[in-house]
This record gives sequence, C-alpha cells and structure tokens, in this order.
Amino acid sequence: MGGRDPHETGRAATALELLYDLVFVVSFAVAGEELAHAVAADHVSAGVIAFCMATFSIVWAWINFTWFASAYDTDDWIYRLLAMVQMIGITVFALGVPRIFETVEHGEHVDMRLSVIGYVIMRVGLICQWLRAARQDPARRRTAMVYVATLTVAQIGWVVVSQLQPAVGPMLAMFAVILAVEIAGPVIAETRFGSTPWHAHHIAERYGLLAIITLGEGVVGTVAALGAALGPEGEITTEGWIVVAAGMVMTFGLWWAYFSVDHAQWLHLEPRKSFGWGYGHFVIYIALAAVGAGLHVVAYALEGESEVGDGVVILSMIVPIALFLVALFGIYTYFAPVADPYHLGLLVVSAALMVLSYLVASGGSLLGGVAIAAVVPWVTVLGYETFGHRHQSGQLDRHRGQEEQAPA
Repeated sequence: MGGRDPHETGRAATALELLYDLVFVVSFAVAGEELAHAVAADHVSAGVIAFCMATFSIVWAWINFTWFASAYDTDDWIYRLLAMVQMIGITVFALGVPRIFETVEHGEHVDMRLSVIGYVIMRVGLICQWLRAARQDPARRRTAMVYVATLTVAQIGWVVVSQLQPAVGPMLAMFAVILAVEIAGPVIAETRFGSTPWHAHHIAERYGLLAIITLGEGVVGTVAALGAALGPEGEITTEGWIVVAAGMVMTFGLWWAYFSVDHAQWLHLEPRKSFGWGYGHFVIYIALAAVGAGLHVVAYALEGESEVGDGVVILSMIVPIALFLVALFGIYTYFAPVADPYHLGLLVVSAALMVLSYLVASGGSLLGGVAIAAVVPWVTVLGYETFGHRHQSGQLDRHRGQEEQAPA
C-alpha cells in the first residue's frame, strides 16, 4: 500500500467502488422521502435541518472512502473486507435517519444514536485502512496518522453528542464544532504533512458517479408523482403525462448541466483547489437529492395529502435547482476566478424562469409551475451547447499556458 500513481493512464472506477456506491442509493432515498414527508406536513424548517444533517453525513462518508481509494486502492482481500465493513456502517446509518427526522420535527431531543452506531462501524473500517497505509507507506506516515487522529477525535465527539441527545439548537452548535474537525482533518493532513497520491481524473469520475446516483432520487420522485396522477383505472392522464415529462426532462437537464463542466481537466490543472472543489460538492449533492424530494412533495400535493400551499410545493423544487446552479457555477468560478458575464446571463435567465414557475404555481396551476421548473436546467445546457464549451475550452487553454510559463 505505497500509493497509486496519480498520473496512471486509464484509471477508472473499480467494480468495488461501484458496489460501494449502491449503498448510498438507499441512504439518499430514505433522506429524500423523509424530507418530502416533512415539507408536505408543513414542518419545512425542521425537515430542512434534519435533511442537511443526514445528507451531509451520507456524502461525507462517501468522500472519506473515495479519496482514500483514489490514493491507496490495493484491491486485496484486506482492503475488500474493510470496504465491506464501511458499507455495513452506512447501511446502519441509513436505518437511523427516520429517527433523526422524527425527533427534529417534534422538537424533542435529537436522537441520532442508531446513525452514530453506523458511523462507528464505518469509521472502524476506515481507520484500519489509514493505519495500514501509515505502516506500509512510510513516506506519508505522518499524513495518514493525522487522518487517524482527526477521524478518531471527531467520532468520539459524535458518540458523546449522541448520548447527550441535546435539543435542536445545542445539537446544531455541537454539529458545527465536530464538523469543523471533520473538514479540517484532510486540509491539515494534505497541506502540512504531504499530499496523498490521488488521481484527478479518477476523483472527477467518482464525483460524477455520485451525482448520477443522487439524480436517481429525481427518477424515484417522478415515479411517485406519476403514481399520484394516474386515473381511476390506472391509465396515464394528461396530468400524468405532464408529470413524467417534467420530471425526466428536469433530471436529464440537471445531469447534462453538471457534466457540461470539465471537472477532470480543471482538477488536473488546479490540484491545489481540490478542497474547494470537493467541499463545494456538498451543496451540489444536497441540492440534487432535494430536487427528487421536491417531486415527492408534488406527489403528496396531487394526492391531496399536503398541508402546504402550491407555492411551497413548487419552492421545494426550484430552491434546490437554484442551489445546484449557484454551486455549479461557483465551482467553475473558483477554478477560473474572473468576471464572467456569460455565466451571469445564464443565471439571470434561469432565475427569471424560476420566478415564473413560482407565480404560475401560486396562481393555481401547480403542474404548469412544475413544467416551467423542468426547463430551468436547460438554460445552462443550451448555453453550453451553443457557446459555453468553446468558452470553457478557451479558459482551460489559458490556464495551461499559465502553468507552462510558471517558474519550476
């Protein structure tokens, strides 16, 4: 376990990594359904708080495994068994997510004990991996041990908090403190003690695969909304056709927009910006999962089981879309920090469509608002397919030129 070549040609996701990702399908589905239920029951703020806590924890577990795997994937029997232990941990975590939502919604002491047990199981596997790397890669021993130390400290913090079961306010304060330890760990390890040999194209592919998995929640939400719009004999009504078209068009548009940005090339040229890129994806993944939850809220509204107005229903879709677009263009701007009127124009047109969607839905046509919301990601898609790709290629070429001219 001496570290893989960060410039290895043809590096791609392994079969084990793809299997590992399947665990997160269930996790995102549970969190999305719980958020939809909370919003439909008019527990919006509580649902959003619980959803952000749960989704952040899900994504962070995935990130921990993915960056380690990019650097130290030996794929021997020890590595595989420890990966399985981590998968068991995430499965247990997902089982505890409904309890987190339930206690946050009812204003009780937040009960995250089962989810923390899942995290303990996962962390046992991950810490063992880092200890193995520390032993077998002496050049990066200090880096690996910083990971071990911060992961251990943070996990002890989660265990203590889960046993205290504080109210929502104190829980958020404690969550922020432990979160700071979690996020600071990789930054300290990689910048002060030597970087692990992660592979830019492999990491970009892995993040893209998780984006696809998260978008799967949009497909599930589309099916749920379609089921609510079926006729009395199970036939697809006009409303049903609108729902299925809007849901799939929106999901496909979000996928297309995400992959319009050449994440691999930017990471390859700007590896020092990997932390901002990687952590910025928290917003992208949370937003994509929330879009699917928004389609679930539409289903509740069509079934007459929603306690909120159509304005709130449509906001449950367009707010996550807005967050996704802001995060996507924010990451792009982070790599190419220049004033970009073209991107600003795409965001302005997208915002105008979202406002129109809200006005139409609030005015009495929920499905009309859903149909307009579905078009929003396509502003970015059309923008890139007409001019944006050449625009991005020019910026990448300029960055390559700057790298070549930089002193050795």
